[in-house]
Amino acid sequence: MTSLWSDTAALPSFPSLEGDITTDVLIIGGGIAGIMTAYFLHQRGIKYILVEKNRICSGTTGNTTAKITFQHGLIYDKIIKKGGIEKGRLYLEANKSAFDMFKKLCKNIDCDYETKDNFVYSTDDRRCIESEMAALDKIGYESELCDSLPLPIDIAGAVCFRNQAQFHPLKFLSHISRELNIRENTFVREMIGNTAITNRGRIRADAVVVTTHFPFINKHGSYFLKLYQHRSYVTALENAKDVGGMYVDRCRSGLSFRNYQNLLLLGGGGHRTGKKGGNWKELMHFAREKYPNSREVYHWAAQDCMSLDGQPYIGHYSNRTAKLYTASGFNKWGMTGSMLSAMLLSDMVTDRQNKFSHVFSPSRCILTSQLFVNALESAAGLLTISNKRCPHLGCALKWNKAEHSWDCPCHGSRFDEDGKVLDNPANG
Repeated sequence: MTSLWSDTAALPSFPSLEGDITTDVLIIGGGIAGIMTAYFLHQRGIKYILVEKNRICSGTTGNTTAKITFQHGLIYDKIIKKGGIEKGRLYLEANKSAFDMFKKLCKNIDCDYETKDNFVYSTDDRRCIESEMAALDKIGYESELCDSLPLPIDIAGAVCFRNQAQFHPLKFLSHISRELNIRENTFVREMIGNTAITNRGRIRADAVVVTTHFPFINKHGSYFLKLYQHRSYVTALENAKDVGGMYVDRCRSGLSFRNYQNLLLLGGGGHRTGKKGGNWKELMHFAREKYPNSREVYHWAAQDCMSLDGQPYIGHYSNRTAKLYTASGFNKWGMTGSMLSAMLLSDMVTDRQNKFSHVFSPSRCILTSQLFVNALESAAGLLTISNKRCPHLGCALKWNKAEHSWDCPCHGSRFDEDGKVLDNPANG
């Protein structure tokens, strides 16, 4: 299963790390968040190294739908209700700064960057759309209310952000990464303080940044309670309509649409990892019904870390780790989330002030209803009788028939039929 992006971009390759080294900043994880953090440190002349256990962009980064937007579902109404207007304004301003950084960098990179309008729609609840519009009005951001969309579905309403963007993520990162200090096939087995134990040596660092999608160090931060993971599926269709923009259902189990060149990227079929869901069957049923002349050219799946409050965790790994940092919980908005993380973390490790750091602190309050859902899922997984157990924290694994993998419903680790780790936090 290869994504459209992986099949149409050539990434540079990097040697593995041999022996012991010392550096100012160690970055663990070679997806877009780690690569952009390395890029910003490189621009500042900071001594760093990025290590990736496989090839760069071999995880979620290579399986995104690659929408660049600061419209993250119907997030602004939720933020204002829980944290107030100023927090909503700061969230928008922070993510817009990430959007603007993409726009600036993509001007000089051949990565199929295109300006597109973005729409979040509801098929059954107009009130939630109107509430989001009211929240955006309070923040001072001008959005638009839409009653219909050029999609083969009926909607109750949609919120539109004009002039957002889409691109080819791996063409972008191929250009960004080529001059960076990266070591591939370098597996960090263990952390002892700020020393990483790799498969062929040790890396001693003044500061460590963990950008491994799901933070893999269990003894700090309680991420096994603060995060869960969600699978979603994409099919790339030939001979389907150009929808002219980017569209996503407010519901995580709904559909998303965008075009890339002559292909329609139809996303959906989502479910919590380790649970049942529609997967590609749901997408192909929709395609046969609504785009009967289309033909599937690619299909792939992505996995997203979901935070307790819909906002990412960016900053100190915990309030007890002064020189250990992380970024996770992008809630399906990994492009702006990753860029924002890189901008914040590169400031933090170089002791620069950033006015957005407190908004995304991983140590913020975790008392939400989702916390109790996560705790119940973990308890159920631990108590389930099964010969297949996840080495992360011991939960029972579930067989995923669509993808032929063993998946953990507690924290989202996935394994192939032979037990090889496909997705963390299991670190093997």
